[in-house]
Amino acid sequence: MIDELFHPFAYEFFRNGLIVATLAGALCGMVGVYIVVRGMSYLTHGLSHAIFGGFAASALLGVSFLLGAGVWGIASALAINSVTRRRPIGADAAIGVITTASFAIGLILFALFGRNGRSFDAALFGSILGVSLSSVILIAVVTVIVLTIIVFGYRPLLFTTFDPEVAAASGLRTGRIEALLMIVFAISILVSMQVLGVTLIAAALVIPPTIARLLTHSFPRMLMLSSGIGAACGFIGMNLSYHLNVQSGPGIVIVAAAAFLVVYSIKRPSGLQNQPA
Repeated sequence: MIDELFHPFAYEFFRNGLIVATLAGALCGMVGVYIVVRGMSYLTHGLSHAIFGGFAASALLGVSFLLGAGVWGIASALAINSVTRRRPIGADAAIGVITTASFAIGLILFALFGRNGRSFDAALFGSILGVSLSSVILIAVVTVIVLTIIVFGYRPLLFTTFDPEVAAASGLRTGRIEALLMIVFAISILVSMQVLGVTLIAAALVIPPTIARLLTHSFPRMLMLSSGIGAACGFIGMNLSYHLNVQSGPGIVIVAAAAFLVVYSIKRPSGLQNQPA
């Protein structure tokens, strides 16, 4: 029994996938806190679907996925940020227009020019196959960069997240801060897509911070808890996906969902939104 549990660690592709899944879980848990606290969980669905359009375009044009989908995703994120800052168009409407159109473009491109079934399914649901050492290095670098941004920009990010209008009145350049957050969201989704998939990555961004929100009233502790929960779900979910012979994304999400049900059954939601300390 023990040998069976440790058997997949003999394969390099699994070890790489496990590292990427764990880092992706921590990264998504960390940036997802800002999404959940701002009540913009729908943003995760929108941006992931928008990046899918870039994935389709890059696949058909034969360019790097990171280049094509990265440019597409960041452009979509900045477009959403720009539109939502112009009243009376709300964030939900802007996301609905921009991201669903992007996703539809991706589907149309595949329908017109054909698709590679394996890469198409992997983009939708995640896959540990083909996770290389370069993928490990990439997500490790992105995680360090995002952590650095959060540590050194903690106060402005916190103030803008909880009360952007007061933050702007206090002299903070909230437009730039919100644009930076949107870019961070897009890049985090981009580097996590390989193991989580476009249809399931929203859960990795929302469930860990939601669990952390049930466990603490403190924003700093919520950041740490959410990152740890995301990493644990990535690690356990990746092992589960291998032994059940299912795609990595569903395995990670089902572990996160189970953790949420357990915590929710014994905890009540906190009033974090009123406590930005």
